[in-house]
Amino acid sequence: MNQAPLLEASHLSLSFRQKTVLDDISLTLLPGQIITLIGPNGCGKSTLTKVLLGLQKTDSGRVSRRKGLRIGYMPQKLTLDERMPLSVSGFLGLTRDARRADIDHWLARLNITQLASQSVHNLSGGEWQRVLLARALLIKPHLLVLDEPVQGVDVQGQLELYRLIPELRDELGCGVLMVSHDLHLVMAATDEVICLNGHVCCSGHPESVSANPAYLELFGRRLDSSIAHYTHHHDHEHCDGHHHGDHTHD
Repeated sequence: MNQAPLLEASHLSLSFRQKTVLDDISLTLLPGQIITLIGPNGCGKSTLTKVLLGLQKTDSGRVSRRKGLRIGYMPQKLTLDERMPLSVSGFLGLTRDARRADIDHWLARLNITQLASQSVHNLSGGEWQRVLLARALLIKPHLLVLDEPVQGVDVQGQLELYRLIPELRDELGCGVLMVSHDLHLVMAATDEVICLNGHVCCSGHPESVSANPAYLELFGRRLDSSIAHYTHHHDHEHCDGHHHGDHTHD
């Protein structure tokens, strides 16, 4: 297996209206590796994801992607025009180079075959997330990018989705970059965690990050998976000793 990095980012910095959104961020993602970006709302997770995907330019730093890299991207939200009649099968058929057999395979693999002829406008949050995941998988990605993949999904559905991700990684041999705000739910499903708050506060194995003072400072000692929004004190010390003021929202 080619162990050359799928993607390497070095010293990425970006400011919007004099506010630092990304501050000197570097990361490397290898084939078969699952990296999760966590951090409070407005900490730069979605912005960093867009930079890595090439959808957003930075002020400095560079991103290099492996030649011919195929990225399957599952956005946080995708809103379709309600007036456009579209079935799940029809929606997945719009994916570039999607073959009927592959669509059927992923519908079955994600347990949503029964949704094939349903309108995309009538799906529950959890069903829509699985359809978006199927769309990302149809690309046959080397890298799967999941931006808050459990948005609008009940806790049982979240656990199922997080159990599925390492399985999909093994089946496709792909790398996975995931964005989440809840470390406890993703802990079993990730190899490395990068805790962001405009800059990298701490990173490493999920167990070590969950005990890191910088992580505890950001999230408080008790993480309740039912709380999506955390209060965050904008003036605080980080484990790197830097003092940071307020941050813009993504």
